[in-house]
Amino acid sequence: MSSGIRATVAVTTPESCPLVEFSRAVETSITQVSTSNVPADDVGSTTEFLAPSVRATDAQPASIRGPIFSYGDTAIYRFEHETDTTCPCTCLGSYGCPIHRYDVEDGILTVVFHAETFEQLQSIMADFREHFDGVDVQQLLRPPLEGTPEERVFVNRGKLTDRQEEVLETAFDMGYFERPKGANATEIAATLDIAPSTVTEHLITAQRKLLGDVLGRDS
Repeated sequence: MSSGIRATVAVTTPESCPLVEFSRAVETSITQVSTSNVPADDVGSTTEFLAPSVRATDAQPASIRGPIFSYGDTAIYRFEHETDTTCPCTCLGSYGCPIHRYDVEDGILTVVFHAETFEQLQSIMADFREHFDGVDVQQLLRPPLEGTPEERVFVNRGKLTDRQEEVLETAFDMGYFERPKGANATEIAATLDIAPSTVTEHLITAQRKLLGDVLGRDS
């Protein structure tokens, strides 16, 4: 079974993104974007996107070519990416992750992509947060996908501190959540060399944060 993750991430006003620049300039939203990667190491990629038809004006960024093809009220436009990672699209490209879908509206770029592993996703998100402001992970999906879309929820482990995650994982591995219990708070505390009251505090806080996501409540 694949361990890949489908991620939906929104980035607020990434200044170097041609899609956001175009959307602002002509006051429109952009959907249905596809990217073709060019194999040469010193060449970027060409992105093609569908947007409401607009006549080429001074407002249209010079980096945007088109309309290339008209579908009446909508048209195809193109632009070429550079090879740096100052745009979310090229940042993902540096990890070999094609963009599955882009959406741009009101200065917010939302990208959907598939990370091969959780470790790769962590590296991508670290780069995103280093280079861009207003990064919001909206959804993470991991196969197998069961239940209705409403029943599939994203549990954000990033809410946990390193210590809370360590205590939670240790408690789980030692059987704290099993019935009968494989270990109590005192035994977990001895393993981690901390006080039993600290174990209990971290477990309560960690569970509340994660259950807030599961139940759709603020934690």
